[in-house]
Amino acid sequence: MGAGPRARTDWPKRESARTTLLNPSDESQTRNINGHDLNFTHLSKIFWPKEKYTKRDLLNYYYQVAPYILPYMNDRPQSLNRHPNGITGPSFYQKNVLGKVPDWIATFPYHSAEDKEDKEFLVCTDEASLLYMISLGCIEVNPWSSRVETPDNPDWCIIDLDPAKNTPFDKVIEAARVTKQILETAGITSYCKTSGSTGLHIYFPLGAKYTYEDSKEFARMVVTVVQRQLPKFTSIERPTALRKGKIYLDFLQNRPQATLATAYSLRPKPGAPVSMPLHWEEVKKGLRIQDFHIHNAMARLKEQGDIFKPVLGKGINLQKAVKYFSGLL
Repeated sequence: MGAGPRARTDWPKRESARTTLLNPSDESQTRNINGHDLNFTHLSKIFWPKEKYTKRDLLNYYYQVAPYILPYMNDRPQSLNRHPNGITGPSFYQKNVLGKVPDWIATFPYHSAEDKEDKEFLVCTDEASLLYMISLGCIEVNPWSSRVETPDNPDWCIIDLDPAKNTPFDKVIEAARVTKQILETAGITSYCKTSGSTGLHIYFPLGAKYTYEDSKEFARMVVTVVQRQLPKFTSIERPTALRKGKIYLDFLQNRPQATLATAYSLRPKPGAPVSMPLHWEEVKKGLRIQDFHIHNAMARLKEQGDIFKPVLGKGINLQKAVKYFSGLL
């Protein structure tokens, strides 16, 4: 099993501008990254048909965003969501990479619930392994919440606000702000990002001090309080039919091996949206998921730096927080 270096949390606030990784003409190009020769092929293949964005555009984006996204990727097993023919082609999830990746790629062993066959997750350890994943057609990247050093102890807790198809986004914004306020009453500072799809994600740090079960059960307490405040348009029922078109306050993203698209990840959606961290003052009426995309995300990052990095911080006092919320339920 490979592990790689511990994820960095000390990236400079402003990263000097990176040039693009790939030239605009050659269909196949080889680049040496972290001492490994990566061969990038089919670079003119269209990945976003309406916008005519290509595999080359995809790789260039992740090359530029690497210094910002790697703290959320390094040393974490990955679920590979592969779109080898772009957002309108067939896609599939790949977890087991045993025997299917170069020897220099780190992996993490596991067994599925169904069988005892040896399997291995890919582990992102550096820029080369990140770009290798992207070259497989991973438009989005989906890391575990924990690292290989502490696989049972997540670095953060997630509240996933998942709207129904016809839910006005202003209601998602309202649910996010209520969640923030409820957490603040318990002394917990939270951090919000767009999902890059339809909803919002709220994170707060755990510092790898607690188990996934601890995280999930605390998140359950939080969303229960939120749902009681917003009963008309939120639900904590997992079966879609029981939600009746309401926003799902998803706390189950805090289970082992559950993954979400990480901060600064592209999403396989029209317009090439990015899962973008937000200042809370931006979480207000008028915010749109489509505001952040492949062509403007880097400009925002270069101006503001990584505003999401506190989720990699020390971590809350969960025992104290559980005691507080127990008094509300």
